[in-house]
Amino acid sequence: MDLDAYSAAHTDEWRRLDELGRRRTFSGAEADELIERYQAGATELSALKTSAGSTVAGDRLSVSLSRARQRFTAAAGNPLAAIPAFFVQQLPAALYRLRWIIVVVAAATIAVSALYAFWVMNDPQVLANFGTDEQLQKFAQNDFVNYYSDNPAASFTGQVWTNNAWITAQCVAFGIAGVYVPYILLQNAMNIGVSAGVLFHLGQGDVFFAYILPHGMLELTAIFVGAAAGLRIFWAWIAPGGRTRAQALAEDGRALFTVAIGLVFVLLVSGVIEGFVTPQPWPWPIKFGIGLLALAAFVFYIVFVGGRAHRAGQTGDLEAFDAGATRLVAG
Repeated sequence: MDLDAYSAAHTDEWRRLDELGRRRTFSGAEADELIERYQAGATELSALKTSAGSTVAGDRLSVSLSRARQRFTAAAGNPLAAIPAFFVQQLPAALYRLRWIIVVVAAATIAVSALYAFWVMNDPQVLANFGTDEQLQKFAQNDFVNYYSDNPAASFTGQVWTNNAWITAQCVAFGIAGVYVPYILLQNAMNIGVSAGVLFHLGQGDVFFAYILPHGMLELTAIFVGAAAGLRIFWAWIAPGGRTRAQALAEDGRALFTVAIGLVFVLLVSGVIEGFVTPQPWPWPIKFGIGLLALAAFVFYIVFVGGRAHRAGQTGDLEAFDAGATRLVAG
């Protein structure tokens, strides 16, 4: 082996390995690169020692490999220390990447709901499919309103929280199928549209908004986020760009798993509003104001906190893990 030629051919690779080994934190792509360069460097060190024995280049490479190995084999520290970074950097950055898909999903769902409401409200034959006039009156005056107060507030909050979290988790998990997310959105849009059409037909549109908007603004936005995450995974499979499909799914899947975790907390807030605020006989500006404040806080978190994290280089990946789910911990 020509030692000088071999060293010259791999100098840039070894320098990059040494640079990565000195870092304390990693993005998902950098973590993958560290593992790849560590594996390649170990093979090259073995070739050096086999052909030339102990050399200066080999000793330097050995030090770089040792430092790199510490990045992904060190004992894990306190996992609670990663919580601030998750909520301040990783989660908002992942949400920020979905912002335009969220807008499109929300606009499409609202449009479909409005079309259903207009259809139900203006077509007597369609309206008749949902019951007689007496049954529709009962739905508007009792079923629709009492749904929010039939059970104790705490248990009702837990029920709607788990139900909505399950729906959004399905959107993320089955988004790769392509058809599941549109199906879920269509079902939600149809249910909202039918309820709105019935109540507006009976002259109780104010009741519809008074019992939907307080919690619905945040709850529906969270569902739109989950749907956007599922569609993003589907698109990563359809159009991976310069990446392989497996790589695209792995990279986007890591970031969107972050979103799924974050939505659990968002839906808890909307569940509390639905259980403790929506059923209250308060003036509508108070209930509407509480819901609007919760929505505004979430939008601020996505746009401003997420935008700042995105500009700082965050991608939304769960940065403490490499491609093989190996935890990267600062030495």
